[in-house]
Amino acid sequence: MKYALLTVFIFFLVSPAFSEDFPFGRITLAELEMKNYDKDTTASAVVLNEFGTAYISSGERIPLIFEHHVKIKILNTKGFSQGNIVIPIYKGDNDNFESVSEIQAVTFYLENGSMQRAELDKKQIFRENKNQYWDLVKFAMPNISEGCIIEYSYKITSPYKFNFRSWVFQSDIPKVRSEYLAKIPAVYNYNVSLRGYLKLSQEPKMELYKECFTPGGGFKADCSKITYTMTNIPALVEEDYMTTPSNFRSALNFELSEYTDFYGAVHKVTRDWKDIDSELKKHSSFGSQMKKKEVFKNVMPQLTAGASDELSKAKAIYSFIQNHYKWNNFRSIYSTDGIRKAFDMQTGSAADINLSLIAALEAAGINTEAVLLSTRDNGMVNKLYPIVSDFDYVIAKANIGNESFLLDATDPMLPFGLLPLRCINDQGRVVSLNKPSYWIDLKASQKETKIYNLNLTLAEDGKIHGTATIFSAGYEALKKRKAVKSFNSIDEYVEDLDESMPKIKIIKSEIQNLDKLDQTIVEKYEIEIDAYDNLDKQQFLFSPFFIHRQKENPFKLAERTFPVDWGAPSETKMTLILNYPEHFEVVTPPEHEGSTLPEKGGTYMTILELNEGQLIFSELLQLNKSIYLSNEYPFLKELFNKVVQRHKTDIIFRKKS
Repeated sequence: MKYALLTVFIFFLVSPAFSEDFPFGRITLAELEMKNYDKDTTASAVVLNEFGTAYISSGERIPLIFEHHVKIKILNTKGFSQGNIVIPIYKGDNDNFESVSEIQAVTFYLENGSMQRAELDKKQIFRENKNQYWDLVKFAMPNISEGCIIEYSYKITSPYKFNFRSWVFQSDIPKVRSEYLAKIPAVYNYNVSLRGYLKLSQEPKMELYKECFTPGGGFKADCSKITYTMTNIPALVEEDYMTTPSNFRSALNFELSEYTDFYGAVHKVTRDWKDIDSELKKHSSFGSQMKKKEVFKNVMPQLTAGASDELSKAKAIYSFIQNHYKWNNFRSIYSTDGIRKAFDMQTGSAADINLSLIAALEAAGINTEAVLLSTRDNGMVNKLYPIVSDFDYVIAKANIGNESFLLDATDPMLPFGLLPLRCINDQGRVVSLNKPSYWIDLKASQKETKIYNLNLTLAEDGKIHGTATIFSAGYEALKKRKAVKSFNSIDEYVEDLDESMPKIKIIKSEIQNLDKLDQTIVEKYEIEIDAYDNLDKQQFLFSPFFIHRQKENPFKLAERTFPVDWGAPSETKMTLILNYPEHFEVVTPPEHEGSTLPEKGGTYMTILELNEGQLIFSELLQLNKSIYLSNEYPFLKELFNKVVQRHKTDIIFRKKS
């Protein structure tokens, strides 16, 4: 992920001419008659203008004020969703919470050639509780129609002035212009970073603003006014195999590095990792929990009984933790109420469970560290400076001999050493109780493997009989176990599978190693396919891709500025043997396919062998990387084009003359 560090000089005067908010409600007839956006004719809506400002007020309790004003052209019905406005509001406790005020919202539209306006009824503004930390203020723009323009503005008052408001330039629709004005008193010093792949349209404009900050007691401070502008901003189009879009949207982020109090003392806020390490090791909900080996002293003898080495002990303890606790789906790096309570209640957050795992492994004498990470949908960690709040998850790192194993015990179906894909996200920070922290790559320890072996016979009555054996390993085995376990029994799973394939009848089934997490799942099916009415016709078509077929290319963009992130390498193989009546032959068999990605990034191959009365078809799709960069995207897209085209190709049989 790209970050640009923007240096802000508080007292550097560049220009006295400063941008301010555009007038509310000033709509032109040309804007209303606009039919499409010439820079993106596929857009369903476009932001015509957007302005935001944030400043630390001199008012009571010195709040942070954020004001947002936007004007959006709705081009077609797909753009109607832009009229559903959601404003997240953070609430720390009853005395510290954000509030929204001064909401204005109006829709402009044409009726019989004249401009009309519909004002938002303030009674239609609702506040919804999302969770213990967030509320959502919601309203819907009135009289939405194709061609209308919506315009709204609001103000957020926040007590959290140390978290200066970020600004997101890029969204899921294009923007003609987006501008952000930050007014920062000289007593606060922020690191400013620009995330994403887009650049500002011009250098930030800076101006000295005299004595703008007067919180009382005779204290006065000058301010810097800094304007950041982007124009002609393309939409960030979501596509398959990307982590959270927030990783790639162009946005400004502010991190307070230091501030000067009213007595002139300077307080450093941005700390280095040495400071963070010390804080975490002493934290009652983190480091203190890692040390609580006594929680497991009563169960440890029976857990490790019969285990002759550290790896066996670690696997036994991991299995116990997996099955003793039920994850409540809450993500955090801090234990909620302590691992003792979580042990007694047999439930807890990801931190409760994995800090328990660390303590239990340490109790068995196995060197184990904590790994802080940000899950895939939480976004990338900014490594320009340490921010603990960037992390939302913690796992264990067990060091055994010359190997290390990354462990997450929240899922009873995860084999030892395999992380859930949500945790495979760039790097994690390893926190040890007895040495400095350090970064570690978060990589998949296994790939996603699917193997299909089909042995079939085509009879004269047009039916195909035979066996299908499917092998699932690594992440594919994890997905398969979850799929099977979502049913009350294996029989129910097989019945559902049978119903999902109308022309294929499962006569007999067997699934092996379902509960042996470290082994490959083997599915064996005896099947009958109602393929043809009979074989009286002179010719018929046969597709070898009747069990798995790639119907469309997941990659549709002309170019992609963000990586393709699978999470793990993958391999899919199919071998099909079809025995058919000898009085038929294959007409012009399809040519072998052989395509590779640059730098051994992947392979797609198909091979067709013909014997008398027998066809052997083999297919291999290997993707050897977890992540493909944007410059590799065209090659990956073309590879999948070939897969899709091949999967559309039928094999033609005809009677011998």
